[in-house]
Amino acid sequence: MLALFPLNIIVFPNEDLNLHIFEPRYRQLVNDLLDNHTSFGIPTFIDEAVQAFGTEVELVEVVNRYSDGRFDIRTKGKRIFKLDTFFNPMPEKLYAGGEVEYMENDEEADIVKRIQLVEAVAEMYAILKITTQTDKDTPYLSYKLGHKIGLSQKQEYELLTIFNETDRIDYMLEHLEKAIPIVRETERMKEIIRMNGHFKRFGTLEF
Repeated sequence: MLALFPLNIIVFPNEDLNLHIFEPRYRQLVNDLLDNHTSFGIPTFIDEAVQAFGTEVELVEVVNRYSDGRFDIRTKGKRIFKLDTFFNPMPEKLYAGGEVEYMENDEEADIVKRIQLVEAVAEMYAILKITTQTDKDTPYLSYKLGHKIGLSQKQEYELLTIFNETDRIDYMLEHLEKAIPIVRETERMKEIIRMNGHFKRFGTLEF
């Protein structure tokens, strides 16, 4: 049985996540992780409900341990699971737990698709005047960029439930194809608004 820490976020495999632990049930969880060298799961909590899929997470480091029992911890996402049973709380524990099934996840993707994703993200960031540099060969490329292209929380959750890298990239490219024109127009309107009221110099027109 996997210990569970439901959160209103999506955690992707290989993602670094820092957490401040203050609730008694999760202070107990961290102490159990330290004693037993085990991992825990973060199932996504959306629409007032624990969703079926989440990510197994490993405790990497305890950064701060406070005298009142609180913790600051560093964690890292490992693999995606499907929740088969959910117990709140686990027997003899304060925190929740459940039986899970780990999902097979194909991380290979066509190089052309990877290049297309990197170029599309670069195009959007250039419009926003944000500097970015992502290598097409970055491991877990879709997960690396999953929080950085303006997906809604529900879209990020849908991305989590796609278990093939090429399919994930296609999903993200479809989003970017729609988002980039909107971002471009929004930035154009912002520039017009910024110019309003400024002295403008126009060239001489020849009639």
